Amino acid sequence: MSTMHCTYRDYIITAEVLQYAGSPTPWAGGCRITDPEGRTTRRFPLPLDHAFLADLEKAQHASIAHGKWLVDQCLDHGRALYAQAA
Repeated sequence: MSTMHCTYRDYIITAEVLQYAGSPTPWAGGCRITDPEGRTTRRFPLPLDHAFLADLEKAQHASIAHGKWLVDQCLDHGRALYAQAA
């Protein structure tokens, strides 16, 4: 399976879609984000009410869109992409 990715505001967003065979909506959307310094986040799943889709390509597109929203939240609103050390 090919992995969909894009560069957005100097961040690389990679769709990381998981398959759950046997389900009517087998594709669980999610993404990883790599910042300009090369650090990569954990997998961010789509919000639960939109997490599972029936079509792989739609799941990948939704995952990329979610990643773009997360980058916007980080850069425009100061939300952290990485977990803070305790």
